[in-house]
Amino acid sequence: MVGKGLTADVYLELLFYFSINVTPISLTLAVLLSSLISFGNLGEHFELTAIKSAGISLVRTLRPIFVFSALLCFVAFFINNNIVPKANLKAFSLMYDVRQKKPTFEFKEGAFYNGIPGYSIKVNKKFLDGNSLKGVMIYDHTAGRGNIQVTLADSGNMYMIDNERYLVMELFNGETFNELVENQKPNAQQFVRNAFEKSKVIFSMESFNLQRTQEELFASHKIMRNVTELKHDVDSLRAQKDTLIKSTFVSVKPFYNFAFRYDSSYIGREYKSKKFDYNTDTLLRATVLRYATNSARSVKSYLGSQQDRVDYIRREANSYDIEWYKKFTMSFACLVMFFIGAPLGSIIKKGGLGVPVIISIVFFILYYILSIVMEKWAKEGIVSIPVGMWAGNLIYLPIGLFFLMQARNDSRILETDYFAVLWDKVVRLFRKKK
Repeated sequence: MVGKGLTADVYLELLFYFSINVTPISLTLAVLLSSLISFGNLGEHFELTAIKSAGISLVRTLRPIFVFSALLCFVAFFINNNIVPKANLKAFSLMYDVRQKKPTFEFKEGAFYNGIPGYSIKVNKKFLDGNSLKGVMIYDHTAGRGNIQVTLADSGNMYMIDNERYLVMELFNGETFNELVENQKPNAQQFVRNAFEKSKVIFSMESFNLQRTQEELFASHKIMRNVTELKHDVDSLRAQKDTLIKSTFVSVKPFYNFAFRYDSSYIGREYKSKKFDYNTDTLLRATVLRYATNSARSVKSYLGSQQDRVDYIRREANSYDIEWYKKFTMSFACLVMFFIGAPLGSIIKKGGLGVPVIISIVFFILYYILSIVMEKWAKEGIVSIPVGMWAGNLIYLPIGLFFLMQARNDSRILETDYFAVLWDKVVRLFRKKK
């Protein structure tokens, strides 16, 4: 993106689309952090104690926020299924076009510049104003016949016209050499030489514009599909894999021709030119062995290539299936993070952006790493795809319920005094046994 001469609206468009792309995962972190801060503040200012003393349990206090978190899961799924694929399509198609865009042209002193199609330009010196040039050489290749036309100029000046669609090079005190190649005799060279005091060369800058590719060309990628399209893609890929396996078994049958018959004329032709006195049985065994060896090599090579194709299709089907499950697991993670954050905030009794932020980052990073590892295992077939994609939520949900139980009983599990007392109990227990 650097040095491409992009306008501000392109950068803003990319940032907007990629911000939508990270919305589902950011909602997960937002729920965890906000619930930690909210209930940490309530605990820090003894408001939870006042609520409990009024006969309202912690579970009842969490109920309306639980309903909100559940609704947020549906919102996250809607965004992930309907909005994010469209944003991804626009973001990555635009990113592809930005990558394909040529850098802004810039002449380096003493070096040829070939960025403008059909021309090769060399500037000996470029002055500080960026427009004045000294010692200009221009090779014109637009005719497609090599270096048959060259322009040399003592100095020059360049500027843009027509909303930067064209580059004008105004040259001074130079010459143009044009080699005539038509109707030329062998070993004869004819040149046309024109001298000028002032000349203008206009170059089209169309190739430097941002060319937009049709978005439909990128629409088949998994991150640009909704759950219905992903399910159809998974079924198509797996059907393609099954068809390939069946066709492989059919194609490999001719290699297993065990009904090899002894043909004396064939063996005679095979060994007639050789002056060896072989036994007929020995000749037959050698022929059969060579035939079997060639067949085995052919089968091995064919099956190896087919196995690579099957593995590729299987991994592609798994990746599409993983993306289908991710639509649901990332949405449900909002509810799981609520079960982690709200009880944990009421236990630690710390609000603000200090301790809650640290705890949120730790829990979120562990969840993210666990999800990435299990997703990789699921793609490679080490674990089943449902287990791999739901593993993070299934591990974190019991932890959240454990925190909820501890918070309901006013546990001091995260206080230093709690662990000191627990350590003293362990020490006294070992002393008693001793």
